[in-house]
Amino acid sequence: MQVEKRSIDFIPENERHGQPGSLFYIWFGANMNITTIASGVLPVMLGLNLFWSALAIVLGSLIGAVFMASHSAQGPRLGIPQMIQSRAQFGVLGAVLPLLFVMLIYLGFFVSNTLLAAQAIESVSPLGGTGNIYLIGALCFVVALYGYRLIHRLQKLLSLLSVLVFLAASALALGLPIPAGQWSPAGFALPQFLVAVSIAVTWQLSYAPYVADYSRYLPSATPAARVFWFSYAGTVAGGAWMMILGAVLSVGIGGFADNVGSHLAQLFGPGALPLFLFIVYGQVAINVFNLYGAFMSTVTVIEPFARLRVTPRVRAAFMLLISLIASALCSVSQENFIAFFLNFIFFMSYFLIPWTAINLVDYYCLRKGEYCVADIFDPRGRYGRVNLIACASFVLAIVLQVPFMNTALYVGPIASALGGVDLAWAVGLLVPALSYYGLMRRRRMASGAQPLSP
Repeated sequence: MQVEKRSIDFIPENERHGQPGSLFYIWFGANMNITTIASGVLPVMLGLNLFWSALAIVLGSLIGAVFMASHSAQGPRLGIPQMIQSRAQFGVLGAVLPLLFVMLIYLGFFVSNTLLAAQAIESVSPLGGTGNIYLIGALCFVVALYGYRLIHRLQKLLSLLSVLVFLAASALALGLPIPAGQWSPAGFALPQFLVAVSIAVTWQLSYAPYVADYSRYLPSATPAARVFWFSYAGTVAGGAWMMILGAVLSVGIGGFADNVGSHLAQLFGPGALPLFLFIVYGQVAINVFNLYGAFMSTVTVIEPFARLRVTPRVRAAFMLLISLIASALCSVSQENFIAFFLNFIFFMSYFLIPWTAINLVDYYCLRKGEYCVADIFDPRGRYGRVNLIACASFVLAIVLQVPFMNTALYVGPIASALGGVDLAWAVGLLVPALSYYGLMRRRRMASGAQPLSP
């Protein structure tokens, strides 16, 4: 198997391959890990019982996956990575703005996934916490280096293996002592329910910045509807299942949130040791997505300022550097993981939602999928260096979300007036969608009704 040769460049038709059905395995398998399970703990920690936690998880997954799968459908038609495509909205240089936040998101997930895996194997590994962190980082680096084909193969294997493991875990979870009233619709709390829905929405949206990176190798004639539905079905099925399992385990096992991986493995009794290996495998597989995406984003940021020829050696150097930085962050972020993770989820949503609104409005409503790929790589092309409309809409949405926020670190005045209801996600979705669409339409009319794209 060879190191993948392509990076942020266009995938020509003679290098396209595969079937859209493989996307189901990728996104189902991407959710089959203890980080998704840890996300399911969060609604319970907010005070919801299992009935309302499960409902919020399902509803949020169904909503969030619509946006995620809509990004995935762009891949075969354009043949370029998702964040490179953002240059058509923000400009070749302007796209650096959302990319900087996306890079922080990749690092945040790398830290979360690695810490959970290191926690899980601490009782069976002689290396200690920091040693385990660097071991897992090294494994992620090796797998990510070999790129797209290996990632696909790993995710299909992970999906098939995960079904067996998590079916057994779910059966064992159902046998745990669950307090009376946990599955009752009584005790509804709107603020906590909406926050839990937003957590599930954000979980699905977290794949959006790189979802098209894995569909862009499909032949350009691949029907967009099939790409959408295979991506949608895989991520909803895997994500909702794992999050609900996490909610059940957090209620049935005391102190479950303190060490998610170890408690999950110990659920299997004498079979715990193979489960530790499986947990590490799952965390490495999902961290490859984050490392691969961080590499693509780094190249995308650098490329407009310095023409960079991405050879296998350059790819290896970048990925090694990113792995070392992320692993170092892990080693200083080992305490109070759940609090860190909850605030990280909120942080993601405030930046991902405005970006996804602008991208999808541009692709589906304004340009209707018609782009000049060559100009996406040229600062002097039709998309320009900086699109002030997109950048201003993005920043405005972030600023206007502040009064609506309800997090552990800050509660906005409007959220307080609404009894704790967090509507920042609605502001982050509607403001940039409407402002970007309206101003770009006006620009088009002012320029003599010239089409926005060829």
